[in-house]
Amino acid sequence: MQLARTRVTRASMVPVGGVALAIIRVAARLSAAIRSDTRPKGELPTTIAKDSERNRRVLAKLRRLKQPYEVVSGLENGHVETIFAAFFRSQPDVKYHRDLILCTTDGGCVALDWPVEASNENEKWAWDDLPDDAPVVVLFPGLTGGSGDSYVKHMVLSCRKYGMRAVVFNSRATADSPVTTPQFYSASFTGDAKDVMLHVHSKYPNALLFAAGWSLGANILVRYLGEVGNDTPLRAAISLCNPFDLTLSDRNFQKGFNRIYDYKLGRTLSRMFKKHMHLFDGMEGQGFKPHIASNSYTIRDFDEAVTRVSFGFDSVDEYYEWSGSC
Repeated sequence: MQLARTRVTRASMVPVGGVALAIIRVAARLSAAIRSDTRPKGELPTTIAKDSERNRRVLAKLRRLKQPYEVVSGLENGHVETIFAAFFRSQPDVKYHRDLILCTTDGGCVALDWPVEASNENEKWAWDDLPDDAPVVVLFPGLTGGSGDSYVKHMVLSCRKYGMRAVVFNSRATADSPVTTPQFYSASFTGDAKDVMLHVHSKYPNALLFAAGWSLGANILVRYLGEVGNDTPLRAAISLCNPFDLTLSDRNFQKGFNRIYDYKLGRTLSRMFKKHMHLFDGMEGQGFKPHIASNSYTIRDFDEAVTRVSFGFDSVDEYYEWSGSC
């Protein structure tokens, strides 16, 4: 084995003072970002609802909405809270049964994961003892998210504690779900959601049906509700951390610390795409840019290369402008 020798010269060395100054500058910027994004303690939630007898009865039962939001000490900043959860949140062991359904709109396939058994911190749960009429909650994870993410698994366990059956709607390519056509998913495409709701309702026709979505999943859920209106089998739904305005969300991803999230999500989309890149062979003439998608470093890069083309938008900005849920 031959070892390469590197000659260190004064010109190639970084002065210690320069390194220290760089560290101080980075620390100062992070400190400023944390202070500027710190949420106030003891702030009461803002509730916006139509003034009706039914809404007044519902709000009267939601006592937590009348209590101030108490931030966990040390996690007042949203970035700190996000990073802390990523490294220290517990990971429940949840085993699923996968239910594949064919979406007739384009012949694509969607994976639904039904929990079978789970354990977390010396507690164990099973689902086979739930009656057929137990309420069912359809979960819509965020961008690139799926049944294996900790926040989803914790919600699965929370549903079980209250006697409800959860099912995770994994968008195409997420959670290692199969992709059978050259189409993934988007913030505004609700075709799969419509098929999923009908499938779950037919599987448990006597159960109350609910839904909850996070981030992009929340955007899809709200758009679905707006499109189907009273024809939905859902009795209630909740939208969590919804971006609502995707144009504004895109701008925010390009600022400050948010660039790190943008990079992480962009790389995850890229890895997901590479597994199914063969489906896009020879489609460059239709506007797709497979090689850009497989090397994307931002969400915008991926959406420009694949998403906006799949769903017929002339530009990524048009896609963002049209695909929000506000």
